[in-house]
Amino acid sequence: MLLFSIVAHEYAHAEAAYRQGDDTAYMLGRLTLNPIKHIDPFMTILLPLILVLSHAGFLFAAAKPVPVNPRKYRRFVRGDVIVSLAGIAVNLVLFVIAAALFPVAGLIGTALPALAASLEVVQRMLFYGMQLNLVLAFFNLIPIPPLDGSHVFYHLLPPGWGLRYRQFYALGMLPLFLILWLAPGLLTPFLWPVRALLQVGLTLVGGYALPGTQATL
Repeated sequence: MLLFSIVAHEYAHAEAAYRQGDDTAYMLGRLTLNPIKHIDPFMTILLPLILVLSHAGFLFAAAKPVPVNPRKYRRFVRGDVIVSLAGIAVNLVLFVIAAALFPVAGLIGTALPALAASLEVVQRMLFYGMQLNLVLAFFNLIPIPPLDGSHVFYHLLPPGWGLRYRQFYALGMLPLFLILWLAPGLLTPFLWPVRALLQVGLTLVGGYALPGTQATL
């Protein structure tokens, strides 16, 4: 579910950029849902594996950022905002889809007990799909370069401040990793919608959970 969600996120960026007039991702073969095209050896494979094996208590992963050329957008500001928010929008849509399929699996499992064990696995996957897509959506909204929210925040700043703010992009993931390491509590206010929306989702569909799924929720 995590791999599919981050690949769908990056595909959305590529699709949105293409529709805004930038064919960079398309020419590089990134306008695809093929995970091989989006996998980053460290961020997609090694980092989550290290976190799982070290029992870190949380999971973090990312795909290769989709290359874009904002100069090709038909309208720079509009295109930059749309492309930046496209991945977040797709993750929210996937949350809704996973939530909608959860009771379907429960109803089928109740009607056909022979399939219940398999559908419990499906429900657990759908629950993780709900959770992970909310985390991806709101984590990427945080206005810290190079996260998607930083592109939107940049356009809200006065020109001079925006120019200085964009200088942080040269540092890559370093500012984000420093905050995650030294002051993770600073990110908590940005992530409260994850718990709130997940609770709303479970309130609506949790009653359809099969017996083996209850322990996961």
